Amino acid sequence: MKYNTLTLLLATAAISGVGYAQAQTSVTIYGTADAAIVYSSNQRGNSNTYMNSGNLNASKLGFMGSEDLGGGSKAIFTLEQGFSINTGAQSDATKAFNRQAFVGLSDARYGTFTLGRQYTPYWRYVGGLGPTGVLTGATGAHPGDLDGLDTTIRINNSLVYASPVISGFQASALYGFGENAGNISAGNSSSAALRYDYNALSLALGYVKLTNNNLKGFAPWDPNVTSGSYAQSPVNAGYASARSVQMIAAAARYNPSDKWMLGLNFSNVQMTPGTASLFTHQATFNTAGLISTYKLTPAITLAAGYSYTRESAANGISDPARYQQLSLEQTYDFSKRTALYFLQAYQRARGQTLGANGVTPVNAVAVVGDSQNGSPSSNGKQFVGAIGIRHQF
Repeated sequence: MKYNTLTLLLATAAISGVGYAQAQTSVTIYGTADAAIVYSSNQRGNSNTYMNSGNLNASKLGFMGSEDLGGGSKAIFTLEQGFSINTGAQSDATKAFNRQAFVGLSDARYGTFTLGRQYTPYWRYVGGLGPTGVLTGATGAHPGDLDGLDTTIRINNSLVYASPVISGFQASALYGFGENAGNISAGNSSSAALRYDYNALSLALGYVKLTNNNLKGFAPWDPNVTSGSYAQSPVNAGYASARSVQMIAAAARYNPSDKWMLGLNFSNVQMTPGTASLFTHQATFNTAGLISTYKLTPAITLAAGYSYTRESAANGISDPARYQQLSLEQTYDFSKRTALYFLQAYQRARGQTLGANGVTPVNAVAVVGDSQNGSPSSNGKQFVGAIGIRHQF
């Protein structure tokens, strides 16, 4: 009798505990499945038609949760993994959650503080208003995603604070630990950004700095030494031995109606050599861009972007590289979750940049968006077109 009573009490307590947890906690499973048939006019000298995953939006699976702590405060977390829908493989076989993995506290009055592997405030604020805020990074990112306005920069071991929105303003700052004993600044990362929204106008300004004191190159970064990741392509491959890379960018967007939007963006990227770098003078890339969208019907959206990137004349380069890119996008929404999309982009590259050895100037080659980083053109021209389907859940 005593045993049955004890069992009943424990079961009641367990049920009550479960009910309390469910009432206070919410967890959301979300993700994207995206695949397309892609044509590239020139990949290292040959045209190619192939399937590619994550063209309009990256294919991913995520878990996002929160627990109400009372008084307007809550605990939050996000775990997000990228994958290839073509093969089912992880985007990064070395990480269970390569895209995001963080935990923190959020308060409606004081803001949000999080710890883990995270995107920079620079990308969240400026990137949100920049080219890939409306165009896909696959064909709409600035050449090679040189300025990190797409999702190629993620910071390990990072602390992020984001303020609440105050009179239309919101600010955020990040610090990523390099975690090198005896030299805490080696391999660290930092970022800050400010955004302002007023009626139809949105403005953002951001900064990010990545240090690379281990001289292993930006891609792949050694996760045990450096805190940041950064895309590598023929645009910046010659500067992989840089001591640091710094990015400053601004973006503006104007939405006069529900039908159309016009946006402007500008970025400045500085790659600074150290005593062991292969190049000797700072390399600077400036990019100016224009983006626009138009909602033709409730289901059909058209988008376009143009960018011009110019490298500085330094390191023995008298005819610096210039990249012009035109990107177009058309989407048809079957529903809020499912869309058919068409992408077209053309890039022309001229002039010279440093080759992958970091010493010898070479002719600049075209590399559309960031989808062609590993398969650039053999010359200064490249066209990419795609037709695909994306489903979000």
